[in-house]
Amino acid sequence: LAAIAFEIVPQDGRPDKKLYSITPEGKKMLIQWIAEPSEPTAIREEVLVKVLAADLVTPEIIIVELKRRQQIHNQNLDACKEIEQEFLAREPELSLKEKCKYLTLRRGIRYEAEWVAWCEEAIAFFQKQNSKF
Repeated sequence: LAAIAFEIVPQDGRPDKKLYSITPEGKKMLIQWIAEPSEPTAIREEVLVKVLAADLVTPEIIIVELKRRQQIHNQNLDACKEIEQEFLAREPELSLKEKCKYLTLRRGIRYEAEWVAWCEEAIAFFQKQNSKF
């Protein structure tokens, strides 16, 4: 039995769109999976490897990369906060399903905010190292 089903929706001037939905069997599988214990996922971030080996390059090189990454995470954070405002505007009327979505959005906001703060800390560190040259 399939856990996911899809329906093809024709569109004018564009390829047909597939709308996916969970089947009753898929919902049962999802419920079972939710009840199972989960483990944290290992962090695999290229920028962390770059910082780990940053002693091999001048501070300016890693600062450029850190500023670029900080900008990306700032943009992601701004986008998440815009979505959050939509949730907050409707807070009293949110269903349990919407509140669960909001809770995962809050985790995304914290994730992006922490990246922005860490980039700021790392940039300041390398700028200080740069002044020693």
